[in-house]
Order: sequence, then C-alpha cells, then structure tokens
Amino acid sequence: MSETAPAATERGLWQRNKWLLLRRTTQFSILFLFLLGPWFGIWWLKGNLASSVVLDTIGLTDPFILLQSLASGHAAGQAAVFGAVIVLMFYLLVGGRVYCSWVCPINVVTDAANWLRNRLKLNLSWQLKKSTRLWIMVMALATSAITGAIAWEAVNPITMLQRGLVFGMGLAWVIVLAVFLFDLVVTRRGWCSHLCPVGAFYGLVGKRSLVRMNAPERTACTDCGDCFRVCPEPHVIIPALKPEKDTDTSVILDSDCTNCGRCIDVCDEEVFRFSTRFG
Repeated sequence: MSETAPAATERGLWQRNKWLLLRRTTQFSILFLFLLGPWFGIWWLKGNLASSVVLDTIGLTDPFILLQSLASGHAAGQAAVFGAVIVLMFYLLVGGRVYCSWVCPINVVTDAANWLRNRLKLNLSWQLKKSTRLWIMVMALATSAITGAIAWEAVNPITMLQRGLVFGMGLAWVIVLAVFLFDLVVTRRGWCSHLCPVGAFYGLVGKRSLVRMNAPERTACTDCGDCFRVCPEPHVIIPALKPEKDTDTSVILDSDCTNCGRCIDVCDEEVFRFSTRFG
C-alpha cells in the first residue's frame, strides 16, 4: 500500500498530505540554500549539514561531527563548539529525529524506496536489531580515535549526496542507490531505522525533547491501521493508542519517533496532533 491513505474520505488532498508536503518543502529548501552558492554564487548558506555558516555570521556544527573530531584528537575551536551547542539545543527542543524526517535529504530516498516497495507489494519480514545503529555510532567514534580522522564522513551518504550535486555524483550515485535498494528489497526502513549512526545520535539527543506527537483523541480510534502503514517507526504508536495502566499517557515519548506528522495526515478521526511531552 502506498503512503497515500484510502481515497474514500471527506478530507481533501492537502489535509491528507499537509505534513508530508511541508517536510518535503523544508528538506528541498535547505538543500537548495546550500546549492545556491556553488550553482548561482549566492552564498546565504555555506558548507553542508556537517558544518555551515549562515550569512557569513552564524556558524553551525553537527554535534556528532564534533564528537568524532574530538575523538580523532583534533582541538575544537570556539566557533565549532558554539555552533554545535546551537544545533544541540534546537534538537533538544523540537526532537532529535526531526533531523531525520525534516532535514536529511536521504530521507527522501528512503521514503521513495518505501513507497515503491508498497506499490510492488514486497513483503519484507527480516529486520535488523535497533541496537545495530548504536553500535555503528560507537564504531564511528572509535574509528575516528584510531585513525585520527572524522571516520563517518568518508562514507556518509548525506554528505556524499550534497557534494555530488555540486561536483558531480560519481561514487555518490553508488552509495545513494545502495541505500535505496537496501530499503527496497532487503528490509523495511532499514537504513534510517537500523543502520544510520546520525539517526542513532539524534535519537539519543531527543529522548527528553519538548515537542512530541500526541494522540489526545485516541478513544475515537477505529483501528483502521492507516497510521501504522505510513509511520516510519510504527512501534512508537502502540503505547499512545493502547497504553498500559502504569504508563497511561497519549503522548508518544519514544525517542524513535521522528515527528514527521504523517499520522496526523492520514487519520480521518483526527486522533493525533503535535503537542509537548507534558500533553
């Protein structure tokens, strides 16, 4: 089944795809801002998602990159630390894995693979353990310490895609295609949910984040399953819709939630909405 919910609904196309369209607009806008300089000489945003400068004034640093840099033995400048703190505070507020669903361009690739797999009705039951991406994150830090280089950047599909759009794709095509095929024919949401160490890091960052998905109208749920079909991390929905007595909350507190908003889009009963972790 595709990510578009059943057609028999009174809600229009915009209502059933609003958050998806807003996410795509955000992702492509951020990528386009990075490309404005190399393509058109308009340098509003320099660098890439690992390290950037906004309007030649505000420096931003990916905290995971900074950790690898420190592990490799490189001294971090004051600007890099300050930039990492800005990014860290932002994701502590809005949710760490918002990076995955609203910023990362590879998310477009994996969503496309998921859409095509559903269209082809490929039933992929094999799944990697969730802890795999945490181990890869630890290995990236350890490899940085051993080699004295920022290890993950050598194979990071996010960075390779952006550089490829500037300098020519080359090997980047191979990496991006491998991610697409892995999600298409090997395991559902395999890259983002089970392998990517960047997603693992931001999942840890967002454990106590303020902005959360909420299911305040869960009593109206008809168990149609639309939210489970479109959610990249469907296991996070169950505790909010069917809470146990000792955790009776409609707020989705699992750090795996990407705050993508697709459950809001597809739910005709309007069970879900954005709120805070305090409901």
